[in-house]
Amino acid sequence: MKVTAFNAEEHHLQGLTLLQAGRGSEAFEHLSRSYLASPQTPRYRSAYALGLALVRGQFLGAIELARGAVREEFYNAELYLNLAQIYAAFGFKAEAIRYLRRGLMVDPKSDGLQKMWATFGVRRRPPIRFLPREHVMNRFLGRLKSRWQGGRDRPELDLAQMA
Repeated sequence: MKVTAFNAEEHHLQGLTLLQAGRGSEAFEHLSRSYLASPQTPRYRSAYALGLALVRGQFLGAIELARGAVREEFYNAELYLNLAQIYAAFGFKAEAIRYLRRGLMVDPKSDGLQKMWATFGVRRRPPIRFLPREHVMNRFLGRLKSRWQGGRDRPELDLAQMA
């Protein structure tokens, strides 16, 4: 049996692949090795934080690591996705959406961010913004607008709406 030695990048990629396949403990092992090999690399730190949250259930430690990675590489959309996934895994939907929006501002064409955005089913703004969403006029105009547009359930991604 041949044993292959992975470098930090290969551990990182293998860990992410295994995490997506639902093989958490194996994924965490690879993500840990990539992080330990190069702890100063924000991508590795963020992926390790994702594994720490999803596999080990350690929210606070994961958030601290992931936020630090985002502060260091604010231009990397992948890091925002990892942070959003951590928040979503622990039920903090508003924070997850906040970081998804930030990530989409960095890279509007990111597949991972787009897919996660679609799963949340983010609502459109109410037709009359100064009235509460539940107000009868907003409900009536929202239904009318929906019928007029052909009843699309989910809004198209609109970057102007995110600002």
